[in-house]
Amino acid sequence: MLSIDPKAIKTAQLHGYLLGSIAPRPICFASTIDAQGRVNLAPYSFFNVFSACPPILVFSPARRVRDNTVKHTLENVQEVAEVVINVVSYDMVQQMSLASTDYPKGVSEFKKAGFTELPSACVAPPRVAEAPVQLECKVIQVVPLGDQGGAGNLVMAELLRMHINEDVLDDDGVIDPRKIDLVSRLGADWYSRAKDGLFEVAKPLKTLGIGVDALPNAIKHSRVLTGNDLGQLANIEVLPEQAFERAADDELSHEKAKTLLQKGQVEQAWSVLLKNEN
Repeated sequence: MLSIDPKAIKTAQLHGYLLGSIAPRPICFASTIDAQGRVNLAPYSFFNVFSACPPILVFSPARRVRDNTVKHTLENVQEVAEVVINVVSYDMVQQMSLASTDYPKGVSEFKKAGFTELPSACVAPPRVAEAPVQLECKVIQVVPLGDQGGAGNLVMAELLRMHINEDVLDDDGVIDPRKIDLVSRLGADWYSRAKDGLFEVAKPLKTLGIGVDALPNAIKHSRVLTGNDLGQLANIEVLPEQAFERAADDELSHEKAKTLLQKGQVEQAWSVLLKNEN
C-alpha cells in the first residue's frame, strides 16, 4: 500500500490524490456579485449541506495551487455576502464546465456558458434558470484555512429561499433522483451521473474558450443542438475561419454534428457545421 506524508509531496500531487479518493462530490454552482454589481458564476465540488435547522450549506473556493491567487467568488462574497447555489444536472454539465474557465473579472460566465440569468427573490446575485434547484443564501461566515496555494476558504451560507423546478418532482411532491438527474465530480476529467454512472468532460482550455455568446447565430439558436452541445463547441480558443459565413443552419447538419459531439469529436462536429465534411 502506498503511504503518503502530505507534507512530503507537492500540493498539486496531493490535490490529485484527494480528488480521486474522496468522490463523487456534489457540485455547488455559485452565482455571486461584487460591490460594482458584476456577476460571477463558478462551480465548486468542495461542497455539501451541513444543517437543516438552520439550513446551512458550505463550499470552499480554494486558493489556486499554481499561483496562490484567489477566486472571484471568494472576493465577491467578501464584498457582498450573498450567493445563489445552483445544482447541476446532466443537461447542463458541459456548460457548467465551460463556466469554470478563468475569464477576467467582469466577464459574465452566464453569457460565456450560455446560461439564463433569473432574478432572485431575496438576494442580489441572479439564479441559473436552467438549474433544476436554486438556493438563495446569505453568507454568514468565511473561514480561511491557510494562505498558501491549495488552501480552502470555507464559505458558510444560510438558505433564505429554495426554488425547485416542478418537473423533477414525483407524484408525492418529492424530488425524483431520476428526473433531477444530478451529476457529481471525481478526479481529473471524471464525473458521475446519478442514474447512469461515470462519464468524462474535457477540461476547459487553459487559454480562454470563445464562449457560447461568440458562436454564430445559426449554431447558437439551433433547434437541435442542446446547451451541452453548445458548451462543447464553445470550448475552443479561436472560432474557425469564416464561421459566420459558412455556418450550417439546416437541421440535418446539426443532427450529424450532435452525434459527433456525443462521441466527444468536437473538431469533426465543427467540420460538419461549417460544411467542410467530405
